[in-house]
Parts: sequence; C-alpha cells; structure tokens
Amino acid sequence: MKIKELADIAGVSVRTLHHYDKIGLLMPDTNKINGYREYTDEDISRLQQILFFRQLNFKLSHIKDILDSPHFDKTEALQMQKNIILKEQSRLDSILKLIDQTIISEKGEMTMTNEEKFEGVDFSHNPYEEEAREKWGSNAVDKSEQNLKRMGTKEAERRFNEIYTELAGVRHLEPESKEAQQQIHEWYEFLNEIGEYSPEMFKGLGDMYVEDERFTKNINKFGDGLAQFMQQAMSVYYENHKE
Repeated sequence: MKIKELADIAGVSVRTLHHYDKIGLLMPDTNKINGYREYTDEDISRLQQILFFRQLNFKLSHIKDILDSPHFDKTEALQMQKNIILKEQSRLDSILKLIDQTIISEKGEMTMTNEEKFEGVDFSHNPYEEEAREKWGSNAVDKSEQNLKRMGTKEAERRFNEIYTELAGVRHLEPESKEAQQQIHEWYEFLNEIGEYSPEMFKGLGDMYVEDERFTKNINKFGDGLAQFMQQAMSVYYENHKE
C-alpha cells in the first residue's frame, strides 16, 4: 500500500507518516522497481498500534521502545489498551454523575454538602507524575517528592528559574559546545539532588520537553527555542556519559 492510500484509510496525514518514517517508528520498504515507498500488512498493523497508543497519550519515543521490544506481544498490548480505556470510561462516568447531581442541586431540587461536591471523583490527577511513574518507577518519583519537600517549594522554584535562565543565555550556542554542556551538567546535578536520574533517564526527560507541548510551552517562557535546545544538549550529555 502506498503512503497516500494508507493515510486515507487510517485518517492521518501523509506528513505524519513521513515523520514516523523519519524517526524510525514506521519505516516502509522501497519498491526496487518503481521506487515507491510501500507499506506491508505488518506495517499497517504496526500503525494501528501506534495510533492506539497515541490515543492513550503515549509519547512517540515510548511507543517506539514498546513496539521494538523483543518481548512485545500485540495481544497483551491490546488488552492493556482496553483496560486503560475502561478505567478512563469509569472515571468519566463518575464525573458525569457528579455533574448531573450538581445540576439538580443548582436547580434547588436537592442540597449537596461540601463533601458530596467532590465525592467519588479524584481531582488530584497529575499527568506529569503519572508519566514519570510510568517511565521511571514509583520509587524514584517518591524520593524526588520527598527531596523537594525537604528543599522547600520557594527554594526549588528559585533554583529551577536560575538554571533555566542560565541555559537560555547559551541557547544560541551549539548543544555540544563546552559552555552548553557545562550548563546542562548543572541541570543534571540539580535533578539528582531531588531524585535519581541516570544519563538515559536524563535523555528521556529531554525528549519529553519537545514531545509534550505542556513542557515545551513552560520551558520556552524563558526563551524561544529553549526546550528544543535543552533536548539536544541533554541528548549530547547522554552520549558523553552513557555506560
């Protein structure tokens, strides 16, 4: 199947498929006779998995690691995806129920206590924490949270802002330059004051800076292009310090 045909049936853009090819996520073979890029049935099944994971807000780099794992089992993955959707469905049903009750209360047909206004729904949902727990495990995150509390919110915020500002000041340099690597090393050292980050985890965090628009938006407040610069510098740092 040619790229335009696959884009049409999958409901994605040709540009998206080109991007997946570029990052090694979905790479079709080239027909030696006509030179066209063609997708096999196996490629099409892989794209289905990619799109399922994307609907569940998995990052592209994470999806690639999962699909390329020698232990990947498609049936297990589908069951896991189904379980996640069922949990989310249950969570949304609870929210809808609470909204309906609140509407009735606002009409004066019933009275809700303050406790009942939040009953049955977890409003502490933190996608950053969940992503970190998923990627690096609960122990590392729990230790980070303890160290942040010990350091104090204001002091931690001051250090974050200081390091981001210093990095913004060198973002015009090459990511592999001595100055850039010195600044990114300070960031690595600070993260290890509040948690346990291996060079590989550090690189993964940098990838999230450009894959997740929430990170990108917040970091780029310190300077246009800072998130992209940090991702590149953190990748270089990983290459220089990996075991």
